[in-house]
Amino acid sequence: MRYALTGATGFVGSHLARQLREAGHEVVAVVRTPSKATGLVALGVEVVPGDVTSRSSLVDAFSGADGVFHVAGWYHLGSDHPEQGWAVNVQGTRNALDAAQEVGAPRVVYTSTIAVNSDTGGEVRDETYRYTGEHLSVYDHTKAQAHVIAEEYAGRGLDVVTVMPGGIYGPGDTSQIGELIRQAAHGRRVMAPAGLQMCMAHVDDVAHGHVLAMEKGRAGESYMLAGPQTTLVDVLRITAEIAGGKPPVVLPDVAVGASERMMGLLEKVAPVPSTYRAESLRASRASYLGTPAKAQAELGWFARALRIGLAETVEDELRG
Repeated sequence: MRYALTGATGFVGSHLARQLREAGHEVVAVVRTPSKATGLVALGVEVVPGDVTSRSSLVDAFSGADGVFHVAGWYHLGSDHPEQGWAVNVQGTRNALDAAQEVGAPRVVYTSTIAVNSDTGGEVRDETYRYTGEHLSVYDHTKAQAHVIAEEYAGRGLDVVTVMPGGIYGPGDTSQIGELIRQAAHGRRVMAPAGLQMCMAHVDDVAHGHVLAMEKGRAGESYMLAGPQTTLVDVLRITAEIAGGKPPVVLPDVAVGASERMMGLLEKVAPVPSTYRAESLRASRASYLGTPAKAQAELGWFARALRIGLAETVEDELRG
């Protein structure tokens, strides 16, 4: 098969590209900066210049594909440029689905997120749930808008299957949580908010979920690729145990909430690192919980145990 892929230089996309190539498929990747895609070229991926904000570049890349994976996305908390979230997550998704429809792509797998439901308040949600409140971050909000766009295109007859990962970890993670795991893997003691709850899946399992969605998903349906339910504190505690380091310093919710209010005022008059901005601190007290039951039943998808995946991540990190 020949698959077109956006976001191939990103965390999930790079692992997906590798899995597709290992399975013998042809892969064409739309890459904004081809000079940064040497790893993809080494895998035998056809790299073409383009960007999700340029619909015409997507039409050219998607032509002749047996399926399209639209993985590209903007993920930042406390960003100085929230407008990029709207350009990439919202308009970029519209461009990708419109281009796929124009070239007659047989199927599109779109990467959404459990975060479209924002803070689930400790409740475990499924794919039928629709969040209607105020979102915690620009990321949550823009991905929620993009999720609706995917549903709209499915309603118009485009074969779209949506996957909704929760938290993702593993080699190559450049997110704020990824950096904390990296530091803990190297034996450093880190700080973690007490309240953050997530469903954490290894990046290879999430990438495999995309493949299963392409092969087995039902058109117009969404599937939560939700790993084991956990807290950030436990993720870092397990990582420290595996690495032989010290457990994380736990920050109570009341302290994080006070910091959020203070930083919300400070960032209006002075530069504040993104990790400590009000938006980041607000999200760090939330729960992002979903169930993988539908993905397990219909796709045959399962995520590895957290301790196993973190042990593999620590080993990979220490190996360098």
